[in-house]
Amino acid sequence: MFAEYLTSGVKAGVVAGLVFGLFVAVAANPLVAYADEVNHGVETTHDHAVESGHGDAGHHESAVSATVTDAVSVLSGWLWAVLLGGVVFGAGYYFLEPAIPGTGATKSYVLAFAGFVTVSGAPWLVLPPVAPGAEQSLSVDARLPLYAGMMVAGALTCLLSGYAYDRLSATRGVLPAAAAAAVPFGLLALAPVVAPTNAVHGALPAALGAGLTGLFVFGQLLLWVLLAAAHARFAPATTDARSVAATGPDAVGAD
Repeated sequence: MFAEYLTSGVKAGVVAGLVFGLFVAVAANPLVAYADEVNHGVETTHDHAVESGHGDAGHHESAVSATVTDAVSVLSGWLWAVLLGGVVFGAGYYFLEPAIPGTGATKSYVLAFAGFVTVSGAPWLVLPPVAPGAEQSLSVDARLPLYAGMMVAGALTCLLSGYAYDRLSATRGVLPAAAAAAVPFGLLALAPVVAPTNAVHGALPAALGAGLTGLFVFGQLLLWVLLAAAHARFAPATTDARSVAATGPDAVGAD
């Protein structure tokens, strides 16, 4: 049964990765390349040709390098989607399915929301995505454990929220359960108050920097929605069998 869950998660990752890779190629890569040009300045072809005497060769080499970089970024995006599909929607869904609120496709979207909060949302509260070339006050050695710690905090928040909802929905109703489930996220939102400040300085215009940040956020949201939609299509219909196994055969037909 685990292999079936893992296969469905990988399938969801493959499908979502294809669409996400297209988004990277069409929208993300061109904007990042433009931002990189703004950061480093644009050298004229004439000056480069005068200094080196090989203007055409330099331009050809630059074009090839950009093509390879774009191809690698698209492939990386696809592999990232496949990894998330296998880990989160394969193995994770197998172990967490009975505890995920909702039924059917709703479970896939709830898990996608929890995955986004864990992998991106919670860490971004203290370390927002930055534009290429920006300088950050915190070193890499300081940012890595901070990011990992926020991922753990995000995962625990989602687990606690789901637990609160499951405990109260059956006895108090949906609205009180939803209110209780929102409390852990309110506490998570206080993280920037106690986390160290990471000042960011960059040469990009404010509008371009904001556009890049928005693109990064939109891209990750798009990826998780695609994963949820694909997983809802491929998820194995074994929930009832697992419920019977969890409660025991005597529970069936007890009435």
